[in-house]
Amino acid sequence: MSDTPSNSNEEPERIPASAPDGDPEPRSPREAAAERDVQDAVPQSSAVPTPAGVPAHTGAQARAGGAGQTRPAAHRPAPAHTRRRPREPIPTDWRQWQQPQHDPPAWIGEIGSDEPARISVATLWCVAVTGLLSALLLGDGLGLNLLIVTVPAALAAYFAARDAGRRPRPWTLVWAVGGVASLSVPALRDAGWPTFLAVTSALALGSLALHGCRTWLGVILGPLGLFGSLGTGVFWGLKGVRERAEGSRGRWAPVLRTAAVAAVLLIVFGALFASADAAFADLLGTLTPDVSVADGPWRTVLFVLGLVGALAAAHTAAAPLHWDRITVRPGAARGRVEWALPLIVLNLLFAVFIGVQLTVLFGGYDKVLSETGLTYSEYATQGFWQLLGATLLTLVVIGLARRWAPRDGARDRTLVSAVLGVLCVLTLVVVASALRRMDLYVDAYGLTRLRVSVAAMELWLGIVIVLIMAAGVFGGRWLPRAVAVSGAAGVLIFGLISPDALVAERNVERYRTSDKIDINYFQQLSADAVPALDTLPEPLRSCALEGIERDLGDSDEPWYATSWGESKARDILDKRPIDPQWEECSSMNLRNDSGGERDPYDEGRTGDGY
Repeated sequence: MSDTPSNSNEEPERIPASAPDGDPEPRSPREAAAERDVQDAVPQSSAVPTPAGVPAHTGAQARAGGAGQTRPAAHRPAPAHTRRRPREPIPTDWRQWQQPQHDPPAWIGEIGSDEPARISVATLWCVAVTGLLSALLLGDGLGLNLLIVTVPAALAAYFAARDAGRRPRPWTLVWAVGGVASLSVPALRDAGWPTFLAVTSALALGSLALHGCRTWLGVILGPLGLFGSLGTGVFWGLKGVRERAEGSRGRWAPVLRTAAVAAVLLIVFGALFASADAAFADLLGTLTPDVSVADGPWRTVLFVLGLVGALAAAHTAAAPLHWDRITVRPGAARGRVEWALPLIVLNLLFAVFIGVQLTVLFGGYDKVLSETGLTYSEYATQGFWQLLGATLLTLVVIGLARRWAPRDGARDRTLVSAVLGVLCVLTLVVVASALRRMDLYVDAYGLTRLRVSVAAMELWLGIVIVLIMAAGVFGGRWLPRAVAVSGAAGVLIFGLISPDALVAERNVERYRTSDKIDINYFQQLSADAVPALDTLPEPLRSCALEGIERDLGDSDEPWYATSWGESKARDILDKRPIDPQWEECSSMNLRNDSGGERDPYDEGRTGDGY
């Protein structure tokens, strides 16, 4: 039964409804019927209460009513799907509960690089070989193995840079060659301190080669950028391996089977040939690493370190940090008097000091020592350290002066060049005076490792000052990289010369001219000192080489973990063993003074203290 009239010519009934502005709105019978069905589905308890004096109607009563009985729209409940809960008022201070958002520094976005390309198969193979060689070779010591492990790691970086569209530049080749050359120090020398400096220099130069820096901030921060790729490089490599494995699952099985078959054949036939011929067994034993089950955890750590290092190098080559994009604004230019007057006063002080030094160096030592009350060693030692500190502070003063120097025209540039140029020249004289004091001190008390190191440091600072003077004449864009090259070259020369060998040679010559020697200090040196100490007469030779022979131990170390200096020392000791009858070597220690004056910094021994 329909709610519409039977007569089709009559107009359909319209049920009034509430319009948005409160006026009745016509409704069609279909809409009214749908609304009544919704109202019938709502329980009585949930009905909207009607005002007093207005009769309440249920759904059934509304349907029972005639055509003229219509329900007022004002008292009809709204459909369930149109009901809304009233919104609570929002407090006006709601922003105070939010965490403040801090934007990252602008320089972080400047130095960032684009997302690197997907790692190539060649890079993955080089990374895997680096990890394997690290586990097999680096566990027995440092020597030629560092160069061997570096080769596949460098190839991984090269392939990653090529995939990223980077091409090597001249300075990139300079950094790369310098890093490889630095790794030759542990392969040639046995001393620990030069080896540490050489390995550190190789890492810094390798990072500079991967980043390609040229400014001061780039050269200083570039060596640190390689460590920032340790984590990102691992994720980049894992992502590449997963993508490669999903795309070529069917090709990995033949490769693994081939590698397994080759390994089995090498092990089986190598064992047979080694048991058949003793010479071949000895050769095989010296060429192959000695791997045991007990070394498993340590080898695993080395394998992981090799993988992570190679991945970091490859990721840096593919997406380097652009340290050169960081711009450092120059300081506010000072006035000529405000800037130049302090430096002119400093130049006058340097000139007076140099005048006194020239007087002392040309024959005034006795007068100075008598007036100051210092001993010969105290005057030489204190003067060297103070002059070394003065050289370092001068470099700081030059840097700050350049930052606040006046730069309004040609006259200002001339003033800056003149004042700083005079300061650099006077500083070079101070460097020469410091080195002269060290030479006098060594003549009196011998040479030690520390004395060689600080003298080399002072000499390098003098080279830096010369480079600064050249930059003032020819321009300074090349100065940061030139200073880095000079430092790396100094580390390389320092390692190749070997401080221990130099100390032994100088002290042996001193013994021949003055009969002064410190046998106890020689026992602390490395194998690099053996060739020079081998020229001493007995029993001094045996006493000097006793400690070195004890440190060398057995000669069963593999070839890749033995330096050339260590191998040469073993050959000398094998040909001329030390005499075991000289057991009381401490009684053989001779005087180490100058005219009866004791060295207060050595406490009677060359090797203690300074």
